Amino acid sequence: MKSSVAPSNIERSLGDDDFIVTKTDAKGRITYANRIFIALAGYSETELLGSQHNIIRHPDMPRSVFKLLWETIGTGQEFIGYVKNMAKDGSFYWVLATVTPDRDAQRAIAGYTSVRRKPRPEAVKAASALYQTMLAAERSAGTRDAIDAGAAVLRTAMNGKSYEQFVLAL
Repeated sequence: MKSSVAPSNIERSLGDDDFIVTKTDAKGRITYANRIFIALAGYSETELLGSQHNIIRHPDMPRSVFKLLWETIGTGQEFIGYVKNMAKDGSFYWVLATVTPDRDAQRAIAGYTSVRRKPRPEAVKAASALYQTMLAAERSAGTRDAIDAGAAVLRTAMNGKSYEQFVLAL
């Protein structure tokens, strides 16, 4: 479902000591959101709970980043990455996100916990430039090949590093 929110150029940011915490079920529906997330995203708790976490997805984010995220957490591994989110009013904010699978008593993935903190400005600058290049590749490749095209740009930028090594070096 496409968002009806139009992005603006108004930037919000986390405080230096703030942490955003959300929990989702295995399909990405929000089951918990801390007060910092609710305030920054601009949605009420009622609007957020039960909604897909992509309710805050900014159109500047390449689809290939989210494919990598879901592939990583779907195999039970932790994902760390820079994400540009969009609030209900169209403003945006950058985070360094760590998404970890939550397991049930049978060790199956039952959901995910995401903890986000304020990113370093230099890292945001680097991630933003890379994401713009990835988005351009995705758009020029067309819908069917978009994710592969964005992923190819990312692999080139990683220059043989793992994704986590690459992200943490930004």
